[in-house]
Amino acid sequence: MNRRSFIGGTVAAAGLVAGAGKAFAAKEEGAAAGPVVDTACGKIRGSAGNKVLAFRGVPYGASTAGAGRFMPPAKPQPWTSVKDCTGLGPIAPQTLPGIEPPEVASTIPKPMLSEDCLVLNVWTQSTRPGKRPVMVWLHGGGFTGGSAGYTIYDGANLARKRDVVVVGINHRLNAFGFLYLADIGGPAWAQASNAGMLDIVAALQWVHDNIAHFGGDPGNVTIFGQSGGGGKVATLQAMPAAKGLFHRAIQQSGSNNRGVSREAANKTAEAYLAKVGVKPDQLDKLHDIPMQQLIDATLGPFQFAPVVDGKTLPANPFDPSAPDISADVPLLIGSTEDEITFFQGSPLFNFPLDPIDDATLHKNMKQYLRADDADVDRVIAAYKKERAGIGNLDVFVRAASDAFVRTGLLTEADHKLALRKAPVYVYYFDWKSPVRDGKLGAYHTLEIPFVFENVDEAKSMTGDSKDRYALEDRMSAAWAAFARSGNPNAKGLPNWPAYNTDQRPTMILGNDCKVVNDPNREELAALTSIKRG
Repeated sequence: MNRRSFIGGTVAAAGLVAGAGKAFAAKEEGAAAGPVVDTACGKIRGSAGNKVLAFRGVPYGASTAGAGRFMPPAKPQPWTSVKDCTGLGPIAPQTLPGIEPPEVASTIPKPMLSEDCLVLNVWTQSTRPGKRPVMVWLHGGGFTGGSAGYTIYDGANLARKRDVVVVGINHRLNAFGFLYLADIGGPAWAQASNAGMLDIVAALQWVHDNIAHFGGDPGNVTIFGQSGGGGKVATLQAMPAAKGLFHRAIQQSGSNNRGVSREAANKTAEAYLAKVGVKPDQLDKLHDIPMQQLIDATLGPFQFAPVVDGKTLPANPFDPSAPDISADVPLLIGSTEDEITFFQGSPLFNFPLDPIDDATLHKNMKQYLRADDADVDRVIAAYKKERAGIGNLDVFVRAASDAFVRTGLLTEADHKLALRKAPVYVYYFDWKSPVRDGKLGAYHTLEIPFVFENVDEAKSMTGDSKDRYALEDRMSAAWAAFARSGNPNAKGLPNWPAYNTDQRPTMILGNDCKVVNDPNREELAALTSIKRG
């Protein structure tokens, strides 16, 4: 299975803990009688506590069950009474559990799966009219798993400290969101394409129409996401339907340079339909199949991800160039140093985090990079030269992490710069977690609690050392500053220049925050020039 399919597949189930039950009602400590706010569909009641108002499980779309399956989202039916929005709503149908480390899994609530999953969460300081920047979070899990309800995604602290409005979105995933039926199904199914991405567009439209009632500015919306969420941010930048609904973009350890071709999507659809026992001329039967049967059928070598259908997604998001329709949208983009340790023990990274000798390093690199012996030796030499004293295991982890995540993000940055219409800012997160005796390092997802001001809520991921707080303060300030103005410069950080292809200035985010020009240049050049076997 190729890496993009993998991160959009099993791994991207994003580690939901097993079991389903009532929606997790995470009310603020000391919550008072909840505030009531008008929305386009009716009044909702949230919760109040610690100077933050929270509204959870707010419907932005109708149920996607039955005739709504695989089709674009519809608006919810209006309601007349005050709807309680104090607990997280259902999450999209998906396989459980995922495979992330237990340090991350402990931040995930027990979910309730439902096709009535088009809900979002809002955190704000006040519902009075205001011009607060709006930060819309797109969760990780590739395009097949996850939800907006993880503890590390809670927006209360970010909203309180940075005076922004934070929104988190649930949307359809895997086959429910990305089964492409527009070609196989004929005219009746012509719109059955990229439903999961169209859900996100519908949520952004809800933000545009309603966020002023939560003190937010609909004219200043930032989309940000990590891993699969970063891929969604990349995809939205290439979707005509999303144009004008966001004004800045942040991609954390996730890109989507190329979408799925129609040919590949049709093959996936044919294989999936065969698995559920539905012939291409009997697609209406899909309306009546039990949800769990459809979920079970998603297990397999399927490629459920955004399809370049020529309509909702006219072209590859960032290949061979960045999309013109979002050329004026500033971009903040970056990755972590040890991304791959997050996936330890998975088919993607089936290597122990133990010291290795030279022969094992060569063998593992050759297997992972699918390169010939000469290229493998050249990559190893580049990493050992640029990082004096680095051990063999670290060489493998850094090279695999760069190949898996970093190179794709830097390609996006270069292509965006070529449009010359908006600035790009690049970061590299190298803060090492002390958990598991430090073996995970700066792993995939670790930067999230720093951005959200949630390091104390994520001690299983970050440990409890006091050095976390300075970096948390700097990173959340930078992300909020970028959301406010399109420039991440903030108190506590050295001057962060916009990226350019001459110097490639990169903000190193760790205990020692600093700007380095073209960091790890020789390593990355060696990686990007290898001939795949």
